[in-house]
Amino acid sequence: MFDNLAEIEQRFIAIEQSLQQPGMTSQQFVQLTRERAELEELVNSYRHYLQLRQQEHDAEELLAQSSDGEMTALIKEELFGLHEQLAAVQKALTVLLLPKDQNDTKNVILEIRAGTGGEEAGLFSGDLLRMYTRFADTKGWHCEIMSASESAKGGFKEVIVLVEGRNVYSQLKYEMGVHRVQRVPLTESMGRVHTSACTVAVLPEAEEIEVEINPADLRIDTYRSSGSGGQHVNTTDSAVRITHVPTGVVAECQDERSQHKNREKAMKMLRTRIYEQMQQAKDAAISADRKAQVGSGDRSERIRTYNFPQGRVTDHRINLTLYKLDMVMNGDIQELIDGLASHAQAQFLQRSGRG
Repeated sequence: MFDNLAEIEQRFIAIEQSLQQPGMTSQQFVQLTRERAELEELVNSYRHYLQLRQQEHDAEELLAQSSDGEMTALIKEELFGLHEQLAAVQKALTVLLLPKDQNDTKNVILEIRAGTGGEEAGLFSGDLLRMYTRFADTKGWHCEIMSASESAKGGFKEVIVLVEGRNVYSQLKYEMGVHRVQRVPLTESMGRVHTSACTVAVLPEAEEIEVEINPADLRIDTYRSSGSGGQHVNTTDSAVRITHVPTGVVAECQDERSQHKNREKAMKMLRTRIYEQMQQAKDAAISADRKAQVGSGDRSERIRTYNFPQGRVTDHRINLTLYKLDMVMNGDIQELIDGLASHAQAQFLQRSGRG
């Protein structure tokens, strides 16, 4: 399975050499930099693997020549450690050689919408937004709200966030689906536990080179932003709604006071939604899977349940339950994501006969 690793290393070396050459266009530079980043971990692991194999070879030669009992014991102990390290690196290489999702390195547009549960679902949308932004902080990612529709009691009917950073989609793609919450609402006088739900969609951000949009295909409408009243109401038509006529895809933004900035954000969302539509058209299975995951927002459909009375969170896809709900709601979701990634890898290895 490792036969092509030497070729991959040579490609990595060639990319590094090309990046040092003058006369490269910005598009070529971006593409090569991205390819280098995609190969770096694999190449470093392969080089570590070769070093360990060399150390193993040297130790075996010493063992064959050794006639001293104490020295023989030391060499055997070293070999035992090397065998363990080699097994770990081989396992890591096996995972790194799995087919990559072409979107894994992309930024994402994260869409959180309140589903069943009224105001409580809206409040939970705000909780999920905070969970993801705090997780992003731990990864060194940048979050920017693209659009938000607030609910009456301080949550969100819908909030759309651009998350930028390294390998964002590879981590957040597992968050797509219906998230269910069980807790006692602040307005509940009888102390009864209510169940609400929110949907989370994770869309890989599309770049201009991936989705070319003809300006003639766009219908752009401007309107006055709605606000909470007082000084926050926009008195100019700064809100923007863009419709891509051939596909019917719509994106709108009223978050900024500048019409130009709202138009920029709306175009970014529009391009991403068209890209998602293109991806689904290419692969009907992905489309069916996404629809099955996101669903309608009904509380009976869920990928994860957050139970506040019991202080637990359960991911139903991998039957993983963690009793650290407070930490999870504060952004500590890496254990859940790692569990889902490992499950996906194990399923692929099983299907391909490598497991």
